[in-house]
Amino acid sequence: MARISLTPPRTLLYRLGEWYSKRTYGEVLDPGKAYAHNTRVLLATTRFELRLAKWNKLDPGLKALAVMASAATIGCSWCMDFGYWESHERGITPEKLRNIPDWRAAKGVYTDLERLVMEYAEAMTQTVPTVTDEMARCLIGDLGEAAFVELTTMIAVENLRSRVNSAFGLVGQGFKDRCEIPARGVTSTA
Repeated sequence: MARISLTPPRTLLYRLGEWYSKRTYGEVLDPGKAYAHNTRVLLATTRFELRLAKWNKLDPGLKALAVMASAATIGCSWCMDFGYWESHERGITPEKLRNIPDWRAAKGVYTDLERLVMEYAEAMTQTVPTVTDEMARCLIGDLGEAAFVELTTMIAVENLRSRVNSAFGLVGQGFKDRCEIPARGVTSTA
C-alpha cells in the first residue's frame, strides 16, 4: 500500500501528465501520481525523464539490464514491474528479464558483457558502492567512454527512481502481466 496518496491535486500539469501517461502506457503511472503532490518536482522529473530517453550512446539492451539489475538490488517492485514491461516492449527476451534478480545463477542466458554490466549496476547500487577499477576498465574497453558515462548515469538514475518509489511504498501496477503469454486454452476477457 502506497505511503502517499495517489490522488493528487488535479492541476493543469497533472492533467497533461495524466493524458500523456494514459496515451503512452495505457494508464497513469503511480510515481507520476505521487510526484504530482509537488508541481515543481513533477515538472523537473518529467523534463529529466524526457531528456534521458534521448540518450543513445549505450546499447538499449545493456541499458535495460543495468536499470533492472539496479531495481532488483534495491527491491523496488514497481520498478521491476514497469521495467519488465518496458524492456519487453523494446525486445529484451522474457528469459533474460525473468532471470535478472538471480542473474548469476542463470547459466547461458547472458553474454559476458551483459553479466559485467549487471555486476557493475549492483556494485554501484550498494549503499557504499563497490565498483572496482577492473570493472570500470573492462566496461570502458568494451563500450567506450561515452557509453560508460551513459551506463553509469543510468544506474544512478535508477537508484533515484527505485529508492523514491520504494520509499513511497509503490508496488507493481500489473505491467509485467501484460507481457506474459496466457496459458494454453485460457482466453482473455479484455
